Amino acid sequence: MKNPIKALLLLLTSSVFGIANAQVQMNSKFDTPYGNNTAVGKFVELNGAKIYYEEYGKGEPLLLIHGNSGSIETMGNQIAYFKSKYRVIALDSRGQGKSELKTDSLTFVQMTKDTEALVNHLKLDSISIIGWSDGGIVGLQMGISGKSKIKKIIAMGANLRPDSTAIYSWAVKGLQNERKVFSAKIKEKDTSENWNLLKQISGLLADQPNIAAKDLSKIKAKVLVIAGDRDVIRNEHTVEIFENIPKAQLCIMPGETHFAPASSPEVFNAIANKFLSEPFKRPDSDFTKWDK
Repeated sequence: MKNPIKALLLLLTSSVFGIANAQVQMNSKFDTPYGNNTAVGKFVELNGAKIYYEEYGKGEPLLLIHGNSGSIETMGNQIAYFKSKYRVIALDSRGQGKSELKTDSLTFVQMTKDTEALVNHLKLDSISIIGWSDGGIVGLQMGISGKSKIKKIIAMGANLRPDSTAIYSWAVKGLQNERKVFSAKIKEKDTSENWNLLKQISGLLADQPNIAAKDLSKIKAKVLVIAGDRDVIRNEHTVEIFENIPKAQLCIMPGETHFAPASSPEVFNAIANKFLSEPFKRPDSDFTKWDK
């Protein structure tokens, strides 16, 4: 990476949520240029901003939503795996990848509205979702809002709030330091990077989301709540999300991190595929019922 400042910023971001590092691992890995495919890539104006998306495959719609500072490219492992099974639709979230920002206050609420608007634009009767990190948060919020008919949601490394009860304290401190850098550059009127954009994207992690656990009960879709056992999200918080969704399954991936969709795609994709392709089950371990 030629720009040392940008390299530092990506390092800061990857130290917190890992998306930048995962993206580096994926560069030039696929024959298809996911995220930069002029043959299939399209822009559509949604809620005042041009949002970029790509489609692959046929069948039931499967929406892929990337994480913070990522893009369609970061979901390349999932596109490559699922495009032979589903109509895969992947978008660049507002202000990231090729999508425009067009706001001074980027929020998960806005990103959720954008994604719901894309579903409406494509006239999708029903969808399933794989969301990673920020994408998992958007997926959960879409389930809560109920404005799109959703069959299943896979939320990888999602959180309900930005404090140390949900995220490990080292990550919270990293975010605070990151924001100080961005604010200082803006104050200095430095033009080497789009500091306003970076500050807004960082703000998604530092100040958001703010989802009440009780609101998860509104989700009608079947949900797989998934994280690595060494995720940036606390294991107990991942369990909290699972416990508050009526129809949910839980998967804590052993020996994995927040990077899992990129660092261990074979394992992650197999788990996701099993959940998507098989009937939803939430069996009871009550041994007193076994003989009945």
